[in-house]
Amino acid sequence: MKAVFVAGTDTGAGKTVVTGLLSRYLIKKGYRAVTQKWVQTGSAKFSHDIDTHLRLMKRRRKDFNGYLSFMSPYIFDLASSPHLAARLEKGKIDINKIRKYMASLSKNFDIVIIEGTGGLLVPLNKKILLIDVIRRFRLPALLVVENKLGAINHALLSIEALIRRGIKIIGLIFNNTSEAKDREGLILKDNPLIVKALTDVRILGALPFTRNIDFLYRRFTPIGDKIMARL
Repeated sequence: MKAVFVAGTDTGAGKTVVTGLLSRYLIKKGYRAVTQKWVQTGSAKFSHDIDTHLRLMKRRRKDFNGYLSFMSPYIFDLASSPHLAARLEKGKIDINKIRKYMASLSKNFDIVIIEGTGGLLVPLNKKILLIDVIRRFRLPALLVVENKLGAINHALLSIEALIRRGIKIIGLIFNNTSEAKDREGLILKDNPLIVKALTDVRILGALPFTRNIDFLYRRFTPIGDKIMARL
């Protein structure tokens, strides 16, 4: 099964953006790429994150007719941890259903890019963490780090959790979610450097803070080249 899991160091790290950009990159390379988000919380309608993927991919929902439900197996109203959102709606997150939906997409597309929910250790229920499913499905992980004060700790803890479970790490992408002010710029520049010095994990690059999708994609392209070389 050809798939990549886009993990994040926290909620809001930039998983949605990287998932959409990577899919757009692969489509431009001639691959039939599709995105998936196993659990979407904070939406009563079709996944907002999937919609963002499509916008970044320059695609529309009708381009994926027949596959939309497989792209977003679970959608809950409350913007919370999956275990709580599911419990409040008297739902249950079935890992076998996720596997089945992912396999269905894999049969019809060259590659599935899966966006995580929150950080790696969020619980899907009282027994299973998100990272447990990544390991069970033997997926390689791309780690998106929100570049800010505290990013070093979040990145190192996430790397440690992945390595302990034997999950292949494709590399790290540092994502700038706001404009740097004053000496904060020094911190943001140093974060990837110190993480690189402290680990053997490859730093794939950094994404700038911008609302210009095409500019962002151009900055992502060399990162995409590095990802392709490691798949």
